[in-house]
Amino acid sequence: MKKVSSVFQLLVALFFGVALVFFLVFDSIKNGFGIQELTAGKVVIWLLAGFVLYLITWLLVSMYSSSMGKKIRKLEAENDKLKARLYDHEQKAKVSPMKGTAPPTSGSGPEDDTDGSGIKPRQNIK
Repeated sequence: MKKVSSVFQLLVALFFGVALVFFLVFDSIKNGFGIQELTAGKVVIWLLAGFVLYLITWLLVSMYSSSMGKKIRKLEAENDKLKARLYDHEQKAKVSPMKGTAPPTSGSGPEDDTDGSGIKPRQNIK
């Protein structure tokens, strides 16, 4: 799809380039095409044909970008599901460790605090 849209963009640019050259040098080549004079109707037809080519190109590019956006959203949703599964498996492993393995310990005693400040909590002595 990307290749088709780039071909159409090139076609639109080529069309308008040829039209520009044709209109600029019309006086010297008008006998070669059998056109005696350049009327507004003929110019409008050329411009409408170019506009139709431009619309087709714009449509193809927008279709391509929307399909890529859908693919990205789908892959992100799949990635989120996989992350959730991984998190669930990790939580199950923490709650019920496998047989034959020691439960994971943090290495700190029960009197150490968990905030990491290094200050032990105050103890009330009666």
